[in-house]
Amino acid sequence: MTTRLDGNAAAGVLADVFGTDTTTARVRCSGCGTVGVVATVVVLADAAGTVLRCPECDDVLATVVDDGTTAWLSMPGVSAIGIPRPVPLGSRARTRPGG
Repeated sequence: MTTRLDGNAAAGVLADVFGTDTTTARVRCSGCGTVGVVATVVVLADAAGTVLRCPECDDVLATVVDDGTTAWLSMPGVSAIGIPRPVPLGSRARTRPGG
């Protein structure tokens, strides 16, 4: 039986592919149009690779398979993905103590 987990279970493998944490990225399912953050998708952890499914319609959003030399990413069920950009350290609002 396949173990179903939330999208946080794919954090490591997705960070390896994208070079950043994508659990807060927003994805749109091309099957049903649902938009949500990666942390809320369904992950099949013991499949051949990592499979991400839509939590609403159960369509396959993406698969990641690592053969040891190459990470293979397929995103057949994602019609859009929005990955938040990191805030540069110099652009954060500065506040003074007490005010």
